[in-house]
Amino acid sequence: MGSKERAGVVAGWNHLLDWECGLWENGVVFNGKPIIGIMGGIGSGKSTVAGLFGEMGCLVIGSDEQVREAYADPKVRQTLCQWWGTEVMDEAGQVRRDWIARKIFADPAQRIRLEQLLHPWVAARRDQVMRTAADEAQVLAFVWDTPLLVEAGWDRQCDVLVFVKAPREQRLARVRQSRGWDEEELQKREILQTPLDKKEKMSDYVISNTADLEFTRDQVRTVLSRILSAKQQAGPADQNRPVRDG
Repeated sequence: MGSKERAGVVAGWNHLLDWECGLWENGVVFNGKPIIGIMGGIGSGKSTVAGLFGEMGCLVIGSDEQVREAYADPKVRQTLCQWWGTEVMDEAGQVRRDWIARKIFADPAQRIRLEQLLHPWVAARRDQVMRTAADEAQVLAFVWDTPLLVEAGWDRQCDVLVFVKAPREQRLARVRQSRGWDEEELQKREILQTPLDKKEKMSDYVISNTADLEFTRDQVRTVLSRILSAKQQAGPADQNRPVRDG
């Protein structure tokens, strides 16, 4: 990444200075710790950015891990078998996530039904994790690494939204390498999500994940510093959950 692009990213944060001073006046945190929601396109590097926040003292809560836990729940498994038969399970008795993915992307009604089953489970588990860590002084903030943050309406429970930005060509190259997807597969999945331009406009910060990891880490460090500084300047905040405008 050239120096002009780097300077542009940094300069793009300058308009936030006045906004940051009032960020926490009406904001709400979880037991004094801000909730940071990560957004971005498939393959943009949301989990990478979330991991960098984790390096800096935030507790990262990943929905993918919680979905795996949900699929291990006997009640969830029983429900899936009632819906789709034993074909949903492999020979080892594990849920066939690839089979489910093909089914729900071919049938929107099945996708909605699955989301209605999993989303409450994931939300309850996430809240449990935060309650457990709420009094841990070393945890500076909670970071939600959730692919469907906006689509599930969970963005309204976040204090700050961070959008991870990367061009489509780069995102396609990443998912082609990591998941074996082609352009058609990427398009099929992205069309079911909120448009990226809308997510970017909703965000409080934009992190460019297009160059080396150190450049991305520098941005994360700056963003986290500003979030924590704004919270500290605002003083004690209401301890209830925030609700953003939809």
